[in-house]
Amino acid sequence: MSGEQVTTGRLYGVGLGPGDPELVTVKAARLIGAADVVAFHAARHGRSVARGIASPYLREGQIEELLVYPVTTETTDHPGGYQGAIDEFYEAAAARLAAHLDAGRDVVVLAEGDPFFYGSYMHMHKRLAHRYPTEVVPGVTSVAGAAAAVGRPLVERDEVLTVLPGTLPAEELAEWLSTTDSAAVMKLGRTFPEVREAFDRAGVLDRALYVERATTDRQRAMPLADVDPASVPYFSLALLPSPLTGELPVPERPADDDDPAGEVVVVGLGPGARYWTTPEAADALTTADVLIGYGPYLDRVPANPRQERFPTDNRVEAERAAHALELARSGRRVAVVSSGDPGVFAMAAAVLEVAGQPEFEGVPVRVVPGITAAQAVASRVGAPLGHDFCVVSLSDVLKPWEVVLDRLRHAAAADLVMALYNPRSKHRPHQLGEARAALLEVRSPETVVVVGRDVGGPEERLTVTTLGELDPETVDMRCLLIIGSSRTRVGADGAVWTPRSYRV
Repeated sequence: MSGEQVTTGRLYGVGLGPGDPELVTVKAARLIGAADVVAFHAARHGRSVARGIASPYLREGQIEELLVYPVTTETTDHPGGYQGAIDEFYEAAAARLAAHLDAGRDVVVLAEGDPFFYGSYMHMHKRLAHRYPTEVVPGVTSVAGAAAAVGRPLVERDEVLTVLPGTLPAEELAEWLSTTDSAAVMKLGRTFPEVREAFDRAGVLDRALYVERATTDRQRAMPLADVDPASVPYFSLALLPSPLTGELPVPERPADDDDPAGEVVVVGLGPGARYWTTPEAADALTTADVLIGYGPYLDRVPANPRQERFPTDNRVEAERAAHALELARSGRRVAVVSSGDPGVFAMAAAVLEVAGQPEFEGVPVRVVPGITAAQAVASRVGAPLGHDFCVVSLSDVLKPWEVVLDRLRHAAAADLVMALYNPRSKHRPHQLGEARAALLEVRSPETVVVVGRDVGGPEERLTVTTLGELDPETVDMRCLLIIGSSRTRVGADGAVWTPRSYRV
């Protein structure tokens, strides 16, 4: 109808405060619960601090928009560099939210602290606020939360408070710190050594305080001079409180009795690419005190000098499990690292078996799943695992070779798709040929075979062939084979799939 007014949704930038869900304002909680769409940012690991704070106020049926940064501290091959990648991301994220707003849905964008105080929301605001009805809901800042956590006033009377980013050069930071009464320095993490140097240069290190994860159950506060640089997370800040306050008790480290109990977490990294590591797995790796695992798998986990690492050979699973359990029994948080899924031919079973011994009674063990190599290879070629399938390891280290062959013959006779792990090593180069011969006793030479090598890694290679044409000499331990059923097909475009229907 001519002249009809189009009603769009309303955009809200909602501040959540510094971390404690009880510091979310009444208005923010109401808007979060009423919104059609709730959007929040996260790094590539997928964990969103903002969503965690807001979770008590979410309701069933809401649309969630996870806005994943393409890059944080790592390098990028984007032609525009870091800034080009970020700008492109913000444009795409704004377009996603605009689609909801155009459809008449109200959108809440969550922001830790205050939306306009070093917040990610401001980038959506700049791109959308001139086009849609918009409201910004302020939140308690991390500076206010940190000051409350240490019980020290920031400013009195006519003092000056200066807020600084820790990304400034140490010399410039020191100049600011030497000319202000009080200060808060944000964005620590990797910048901490330079920030500490700046406080020292300015001659105020002796009264500076450090606070991390203020107002949360993981809050930590202490004199800045006592902080181990390797232990500093991004969600932390340095405070220079008011000099007029006088001497107050300095916060101390939490007592050892307050530390969390030790545990073993068996973590699956996924098959290769970092983006295949789930947010839950990334969180378990980040919070661990100790990492244990086969050396090449540990190499895939970003280094953190706060953590101890114990790389081992791949053939000492029981010893590795016992070591992890001993460390956990002493109060350490231990992550046992596996490739793929830890429950599929990996460390979960080994750890649980050793954990059943009397000396490890009461040591908590949990398993964090991962994407399997079979899933990864299948996804690269289509859907060969679309119907019934089985998973078999060709290794005879822990079971007789005759048992392997017997299982292969039975799976072939049952017309199951098969995912074959550990297909061919230097110590048993003949076995894949024998396995192929056993399958050909039952299966047609035209049976579809997929060979995936280093899927998700830098040397990824995929080959679609047949059981008759399969050359065992081209296969090694970095490969996974998928043997199709009689129904598995290869399309004209090369896609491989096994139909979900099974018509005889």
